Amino acid sequence: MKNDKIKNQYRVNEQIRVREVRVVSDGGAEVMPTRKALDLARQEGVDLVEISPNAQPPVCRIVDYSKFLYQQKKHAKEMKQKQVKVETKEIRFGPQTDEHDYQFKLKHAMEFLNEGNKVRAYVFFRGRSILFKEQGEVLLLRFANDLEEYGKVEQMPKLEGKKMFLYMGPKKAGVAKKSQQKLDREKREAEAKAAEQAERAANAEKNSLLANAKGGDTLKQLAADKED
Repeated sequence: MKNDKIKNQYRVNEQIRVREVRVVSDGGAEVMPTRKALDLARQEGVDLVEISPNAQPPVCRIVDYSKFLYQQKKHAKEMKQKQVKVETKEIRFGPQTDEHDYQFKLKHAMEFLNEGNKVRAYVFFRGRSILFKEQGEVLLLRFANDLEEYGKVEQMPKLEGKKMFLYMGPKKAGVAKKSQQKLDREKREAEAKAAEQAERAANAEKNSLLANAKGGDTLKQLAADKED
């Protein structure tokens, strides 16, 4: 079904009934009568494919239609794979959550945000615990602050019925900046490595010279022995 949808998306050869078309190629583009474009496609043993029907005039390519469809399907598949499905993960607290439970849930929230998911954290007030709503707000604000390196707040704590919600989304992936200390350390390591390689090369050259010198001395000795 999907393949048929892609296939039926384009008009090919005699299906193109306009008077003229713009033929694009790696070398540029040229407006010409449709009949001439069809003749060029036949001469090359390929097809005239309309890729932009709403342009004035419509845009076409002279290509092998089967290969063209294959590339379009491959591109669509790659784009689909790149689409990340974002889920909303829930983290539930009580108004008087202990530190151990808080750290446990904080760790999970970090993992969710790192995976590209959203986090909906909320404090549930049961019965008379609604009296501690300020305490719940403080808890959620601390939660948001502890996650500032992993996500961004999309909605500040807001009371809805017996629940106070906080919404956070993942931060956009970016290139982490290296600290100056790390840059200096990498520079020192690179310099030390270069110096070590230079020393090895010098030692190798020295050993080679010594070997050649010893070889020369040996030859001289053999020549002297022969004369004796």
